[in-house]
Formats: sequence, structure tokens, C-alpha cells
Amino acid sequence: MEENTAQSNSYRLRCSIPGHEMDVRGLAAADFPEGGFVSVSRDRTGRIWVPNSSPDNAFKEMQCISGHSNFVSCVCIIGPSEMYPRGLIATGGNDNNICVFTLDKPNPVYTLTGHKNTVCTLSSGKFGTLLSGSWDTTAKVWLSEKCMMTLQGHSAAVWAVAMLPEQGLMLSGSADRTIKLWKAGRCETTFTGHEDCVRGLAVISNTEFFSCSNDTSIRRWLVTGECAQVYYGHTNYIYSMAIFPNSRDFVSTGEDRTVRIWRGEECTQTIRLPAQSVWCCCILTNGDIAVGASDGIIRVFTEAEDRVASAEDLQAFEDELSKATIDPKTGDLGDIKIEELPGREHLDEPGNRDGQTRLIKDGEKVEAYQWSVSDSRWVKIGDVVGGSNQQTSKSVMYEGKEYDYVFTIDVNEGGPSMKLPYNVSEDPWLTAHNFLQKNDLSPMFLDQVANFIIENTKGHVVGPTQPASGDPFTGGARYIPGSSDGRPNFGGDPFTGSGRYIPGSDAVAPQGVADPLTGLQQRTTNIYFPKTDGVTFEQANISQIVGKLKELNAGAPQEHKLSEDFLESLERLLASVSSQNACPPTIQQINLLWKASHWPEDIVFPVLDILRLAVRHPHVNECLCGEAEGVQLCNHLLSLMRPDGRAANQMLALRTLCNCFGSGHGRALLMGQRETVLSRAADLATVCNKNIHIALATLVLNYATCLHAQPDLEAKAQCLSVASRALETVQDKEAVFRLLVALGTTVAADQTARDLARSLGVNVQISQYSSVSDPSKLGECCRLVLQELQ
Repeated sequence: MEENTAQSNSYRLRCSIPGHEMDVRGLAAADFPEGGFVSVSRDRTGRIWVPNSSPDNAFKEMQCISGHSNFVSCVCIIGPSEMYPRGLIATGGNDNNICVFTLDKPNPVYTLTGHKNTVCTLSSGKFGTLLSGSWDTTAKVWLSEKCMMTLQGHSAAVWAVAMLPEQGLMLSGSADRTIKLWKAGRCETTFTGHEDCVRGLAVISNTEFFSCSNDTSIRRWLVTGECAQVYYGHTNYIYSMAIFPNSRDFVSTGEDRTVRIWRGEECTQTIRLPAQSVWCCCILTNGDIAVGASDGIIRVFTEAEDRVASAEDLQAFEDELSKATIDPKTGDLGDIKIEELPGREHLDEPGNRDGQTRLIKDGEKVEAYQWSVSDSRWVKIGDVVGGSNQQTSKSVMYEGKEYDYVFTIDVNEGGPSMKLPYNVSEDPWLTAHNFLQKNDLSPMFLDQVANFIIENTKGHVVGPTQPASGDPFTGGARYIPGSSDGRPNFGGDPFTGSGRYIPGSDAVAPQGVADPLTGLQQRTTNIYFPKTDGVTFEQANISQIVGKLKELNAGAPQEHKLSEDFLESLERLLASVSSQNACPPTIQQINLLWKASHWPEDIVFPVLDILRLAVRHPHVNECLCGEAEGVQLCNHLLSLMRPDGRAANQMLALRTLCNCFGSGHGRALLMGQRETVLSRAADLATVCNKNIHIALATLVLNYATCLHAQPDLEAKAQCLSVASRALETVQDKEAVFRLLVALGTTVAADQTARDLARSLGVNVQISQYSSVSDPSKLGECCRLVLQELQ
């Protein structure tokens, strides 16, 4: 009975498809046509396959697609849309490009450019979003032929990406051995555990995913960061995975020539192929498995008895497998000592699990067999050639010198191989360093090359190895991007003392039916967005600002003391920018203000408050925000906004930037510096200070206002990303309200921006505010944004 059950659950060959001329590197099941799939290859083409109606259960080529100038590395399907009701096909290649095709045309409808090296992985999400990963160490998010954001944080090639569309989350796996979880363009979690390159990712649900690695393991992770389980079975690199519809069982392929089917926690079936590298797999709509390999052949395996290949084709596949040669240096079979191997009689004993391998000696030959549970017999999988993989006493000549080893290194797929000579008496780290320098290769490969040497000379390394967290040359602690310095967050208001001067403190906002930001009367249906004019910080108590400035100047170190004339000039400037009828400030006064803004950071805040008020004036705005001066102003304010800066300075720098939007020169400056300004500002969302949060939200809102009705999708994507990230931590209701207005303004009348917001999970993120009644504007605005995102 058990044997029958095993047989009914076993996959057998359905057909072999010899369509490509070189390695098949990517496969993707297609919704249209039904039962079809797409393959891509190093032969620079993609091919669309559909089931044919003949009795052999094979597939026929429906379309050959081409558009890359080099190898094609990966493929994914972009779901149907109004414009493309049958969906699209996206392919990534070694020409650094992504080509996007319809199903019925051989040439791309458009090409996405932006990566600086091979695009090796693709994943699609809702609303037409596309996520790509590249050897350039980045992942990119694309929508409507535009790059919406670039995910930076890995220190080596990004080999795998995946999207969790329900939550707007994205995953990337890298040769730096880590997996990163991204939310709205920001890395939220880094998963560590794999000991070598992460090569594949597969999403199980909104809360779990699989990863596979060159370390021969598969891991199941929770999105919260925990590794729930590790699966072992492969004996070499694992390249790809696919999950069955029950979200529990899966299939994996790798460099050990195998396809492995996993049910629950067990590998229940191992299928060997007559090709060394089994690069990719996908599960078709009927549950069949398609796999692509280094011999250029696609093979489809099925559980369904009526789709199994004919007896002749099954025998031909087995014969092909038996004629394969296996190089023991791949490590798939362990170390081989021919004299200790048993003879053919060893095959009379049954195996104890599917896929078990057994080596036997037949005269001078070594043959490899695999146990098939479904057939209850040993199946020959090839002849072993090349002998032992252990170190021999022979030296290898290279460039006239003798070495213990000469490794062949393939850094760039398709490019020339490089030789790495090595003696066991040498330090592997120093050898790796010299190899990278000699061949003009990136230092980011250092760990990878050094560990390759160590792994392939096990038992023979004489040189010292360094701990993973140490610099391999100095032994010092290594810089780890994104590591925290442990600095506590700021809390509360930055100043203390009753009757104190509070920089930029606001008057009480007027009540009633009015514009919620300016207080002006409004009667329109949606009074919140799109907002078309900037919001500035106007209120100030001039006498308190001047008083605080003089008080701090009196206690300042002698080298920083301002003269009475200097103080008087600042006071006159403050009076002139605060009154509509006053004379405009002079160039001399503006220059003195700029000089004073570089006071020591512990006492500069009243000067920054004067600067905040001054940049609203058209004349000051023109002088300080002009082309050359403007970049200096921007850089100075950004330096005050660094995360370890003083909260008062951070807040006033943000408010100054907001007020720069009040005139044309300031708007032009900040739009030109948008990417840098918003990136630095976004980091302040984690500072626990409501005044900072309100200023940050206002800055995002002002950018959204400038971008409304503009076609700059990349800029809108950054606004959406920063607003979404800020909403993760901001609690103050006024700040949340301004972020909602920014979101509404960004997506209003822009379908692409709406699609991106939905793909980032913004609607789920803000829904908690839809029922807020105090203040009522918060709930009302939230409901209107949600309507836009429907």
C-alpha cells in the first residue's frame, strides 16, 4: 500500500523540449495562454511555449522573443491591466537592461534602463509594479516604464527579489549572504543565517517566505525576522525554488544536477538530470513542474498518469542519464576512494529513501546510481570521472611557477575566466586581495574569493583566517552598513524653563470651517487636497528671539562673540522681514546672517529662527537660494539635520527649508536638491519630537504641492516613500494630517502615482485614521485619500 501511495505522488517525465541553443536560465508560468510558460536562455532569446494537442503531451513554440544584446538571465510575468489585458513578459539580461514584451510580438514594447550591471532577477507585484535585482548591488522598483525607487543597502550582487504585494513589502537576497525586507524604499529588516550567496526567494504568504543559497540549505523565514526552519538535502549550490498552490510543498533545483520535491518538511523525491546545472524551475497551472538546465533543454515532469511520457521516451531519458559523466570535484558525491568501493552486488540491497545515491566499482570504472522509490530500483545516473577531490602531492605550473592549486574563477558570466594560483602556506585573505587588485575587480568580492579558497582547500590552509566581523587585513572591526550607534531618541520639547523662548512657536490656529492649514475660509467639497500652494511657518515673537540671541551671545566664548553692531544688523534685518512696509534687508545684513548661522551648534538656534523668517522675503530668498549660494545653504541646513544633531536645530532647519518654498528661487533650489533633502529629512522620522514631525510632514507636503500636475514619477515616488515611512513612526495628529494631505496631493489625478501608492500598501497603512473624529479633519482627509486609492 505504501508503495502505491509513493508511486501516485511521484513526478515522472512528461516531455523534453530542445528549443534553446544554450543554458536555460529562467522560467515563468503564464496565465495566457492557458497551461503555457516562458523560458529565457543564454542564447539571447525568450520563448513562449503552449501545450500542443498531440498524444505526446509536449509543448510547441508559440513565439520567440528577442531584444537583448547579451545573455538573458531571468523572466517574470506582469499581470493583466487595462492596456495589456493578457499581461506582459519582462526579461532581464547581461546587457544591464530589462525588456518588456507582449505575448504576440517578437520585439519589446519598451526597454527599462538604469541598472549598471547584469539584471539577474525579476518579480512583479500589483498594479504593474516590477522589482529587479542586479549585480550592481541594487534592486529597483519600476512602474509605467519609469524607475520609481532604487533600493540600496547590499554590499554584493542582488541575486533574488520577491514582492509581498498585500503589505507593500519587498524582499532582496544577495551574494553578501543577507536578505533584506523593504518597506516604501527603506530597509526594515535584515535576515542573516545563510553562510553563502542567497540565490532564490519564494513567497509563501503575507508572513512567511523561503530562501535558498549556495550554502546548500533552504530556509523558511517569518517576515518579523525569525528563521522558522532549515531544510537540507542538496549537495551543492541551490539556484531556484517554486511553491505549490497549497503553500506548503515546494520544488528546488541546483548545481547537484537535481530537482527535489519537498512535501512538508521532507524531501520526498529527487530527480536527477543529465546536466550539471539545473538553473530554474516553475510550477505550471496544472501542477506540472518545468525545469531548465545547462544543456539547453527544458524538461517537464508530471504526477498525472495520463500526461506521463511514453515508455520509449522514459527509457531514452534514463539512457541519457546513465551516459552522463560526474566530476567528483563538484562535491556532490563526497570524497571517493576507489579501492574502498563495493562492487555491483551492492545494488541488490534496496535504498532507504528516494534520491539516495550509491557508488559502485565496475573494474576500473566508478558508476553512480540513485534509488527510485516509485520504480523500486537503482537507476544509473552516470559514470564518475576524475578520481578523488582531495589534495594530491602534485604541483601545478602557472606562469612558470609551481603552485599547490590553480583555481579557475568566473566573476562575470560569459566573460573570460581568470586564474587564481594558491599555495597552502599563504594567507587566503591576502591572496584574494592580490587577485582582485591584479584583475581590477571590486573589493566587494574579497570575502567571497577568500572563502572560496578556504572551502576548496579544507584541511590545508596554513594562513590565518579572520572572524567574519573583522577586517581581514587589520583585524579591526569592520564597518557594517546600517548598523545602529545605539544613540537614544530625543524626547519632548528641546527647551526647558517657564516663560522661555520657544523657537518658531506657533500661535493658536483659528477654528471653524476653514482651510485646515492656513485658516482661510473654504466651501469646496474636498478642502484638503490637492494642495497647490506651499505651507510655511510664519508665527514668531521677535522680542523673545532677540532677547535669546543677546543672552547666548553674552555667554559665548570670546572667539564667537558677536559685536554690538553685528547684533544690531541682525535685529534690523529681523524687523524688515517681519513687516510688509519696511525697507528690504541689505546685502550686508544678509551676509551677516549667513555668517551668524555658522555659530556653534549649541547656541545657533535663535539665528536659525531668524533665518527661517528671513527666507520668506523675496530679496533674501533670491540672495540665499540662488544657484551657487543655494547649494551652500542646502548643505548647511542638511548638516544641522543629521540624526545625531540637536533637536532644536533639526526642527529649525526643516522649517527653514519649508519656508524656502515661499519664493521661486527657493522652490527651484529645493526641487533640484529633492533627492538629497528628502532622504536626510526622512531619517528624522525616528526622532521622538512632535515639532520635528510636523516640520517633516510640512516639507513632504510642500514637495507634493510642487509636483502636483507634474509628470515626474520618480519624484512622486520619493514623496510617497518618505510619507509612508514617516507614517510608521509619527504619532502627532497634526503631522499625520499633513502627511495625509501630501499623499492625497501626490496621487490626485495621477493614475500611475495611485497604482504605486497601492503597491506600497499605503491604503492599508492609513486606514486606521479613517475613524478618527478628534480632530475631524484627520478622519475626513483619510477617507478622501482612501477614496482616491480605490
